[in-house]
Amino acid sequence: MTRGVPAGEGGSHDAPTAPLLRVPPAGAQAAGGPGTAGAAPAGGRSRATERRLPRWLRRALIVVLAIALAGALAFAGLMLATPSVSTAPQLAQAFDRAHGAPYPGPLVPARFAAALVATEDHRFYSEPGFDPIAIGRVIIGHLTGQPDQGGATLYQQLAKMLYTPRGSGPGAQAEQVILGIKLDLTYSKTQILRLYADVAYFGHGYVGLARASCGYFGVTPAGLTWPQAALLAGLVQAPSADDPVAHFTVARAREAHVLGRLVATGTLTQAQAARAYRAPLHLVEGPGAGCTAR
Repeated sequence: MTRGVPAGEGGSHDAPTAPLLRVPPAGAQAAGGPGTAGAAPAGGRSRATERRLPRWLRRALIVVLAIALAGALAFAGLMLATPSVSTAPQLAQAFDRAHGAPYPGPLVPARFAAALVATEDHRFYSEPGFDPIAIGRVIIGHLTGQPDQGGATLYQQLAKMLYTPRGSGPGAQAEQVILGIKLDLTYSKTQILRLYADVAYFGHGYVGLARASCGYFGVTPAGLTWPQAALLAGLVQAPSADDPVAHFTVARAREAHVLGRLVATGTLTQAQAARAYRAPLHLVEGPGAGCTAR
């Protein structure tokens, strides 16, 4: 007698029962369910397409990275090759002694500092020892055969005066940039201005701000008026050509330029600059009575 098959079971004891298969509902693969072979990410792009960059872009990135690496290696090499700037005060002292100037000179007064920064390096208080725009002009100038000697920061000018007084080519300028960065990392802005004022040449045989202030106007640096401070700040680029004793008209034109820069940087108004230019300079021949270069 044949035994009945329980309800819900199929087949017989003579053949094994096939396992039940879960058939995914229609459209599951198209929906990109988990584990679906060949599924595309959202947005319709394959993962392979997302991972690959255009060949030209890959090449450009390689070139940029190579240039950056070469620049970093060159910068590191120059940092190691250039001297330490810890000797800057000693060099300034030796320079002043050789020229009969006092060291250290007085603190740089606010008016002269403002005039010097406005005309020589208006980004002095924010830059890291160098001006990328000015460096770019210098590089382009050398590449085109028309060197641009202007645009050096106060740091670079100080580095030239102390470390490379006779250097003017591309190599010397590169060294001055690195030394300028080192000076910025080592000294405060106030110290840089004081070192600069101690060794700068102001024409007529005057080395240092103290001797120039007493020699031209018979006053100490703290007593400089705006027109006097502007005239002295204008001398550092061409001290012999702009010497106010020998070339008074040229020196006044340079003074006017510095006063204009003080207006451009917001230190003076146009009216204040005009009054300063009309004010007498009280130019003297030699130090006045009681004026000392300290």
